[in-house]
Amino acid sequence: MAYQNIILEKEENIAIVTFNRPEAMNVLNNQTRAEFTEAIAGVAADDEIKVLILTGSGKAFVAGSDIKEFSQTTPYVAHSISRLGEMVEKLEKPVIAAVNGFCLGGGCEIAMGCDIVIASEKAKFGQTEINIGIIPGGGGTQRLPRLIGVCKAKELIYTGDIISAEQADRLGIVNRVVPMDELMPAAKELAKRIATKSTAALKLAKTAINRGMQTNLESGLKYEYELYSLALSLEDRVEGVNAFLEKRAPKFVGR
Repeated sequence: MAYQNIILEKEENIAIVTFNRPEAMNVLNNQTRAEFTEAIAGVAADDEIKVLILTGSGKAFVAGSDIKEFSQTTPYVAHSISRLGEMVEKLEKPVIAAVNGFCLGGGCEIAMGCDIVIASEKAKFGQTEINIGIIPGGGGTQRLPRLIGVCKAKELIYTGDIISAEQADRLGIVNRVVPMDELMPAAKELAKRIATKSTAALKLAKTAINRGMQTNLESGLKYEYELYSLALSLEDRVEGVNAFLEKRAPKFVGR
């Protein structure tokens, strides 16, 4: 697919997807959703890619959905629209959101589906759907309470308030806030560090965390031990232990 609304780049073993409709604040339309879906499938299939970074061009990460297009969407079509936050959450590779600006509605839902969120000091977050008479439909009512607690999530969703990067950091929506000119360097530095680890172990860790968050602690602990036991069979486990004992950097193969 020839991309018009996103940019897909590859820097060694790191992929970068940039939402690229700056004139429209990168709002999500059907074309963008289709292109993003295609790009994520490509990242998933490319064994050379170890980590994915998501960011936006201009003044926004993603400032919600395209309201003009949305106003013509039927309930049937809305039911079949790709949930992009769920898509990145299910990707079996670490995903870092480098939030450069407005991160609202569906954009906030995408960010919350990522594994790690780094925000510029200019970033703004919000589940603003209530302001046009609807509710979040891409995971906002489910992920936000799990991140920041039910009471605060209800306040933000009921009011549609937009909060600063510093507030989002305090609430636990983002991992850290950096100056704008340090955003992509910080995201890339972290991605490079993660990319040195075993991709097989990273996949198991992400699966254990995400699955465990959907169940009770006892069930989550049992599932963790199953995946831990599976990790003991990895070639990377043997290499990691040997490298530690030999005081050298490990050379992981991803299996």
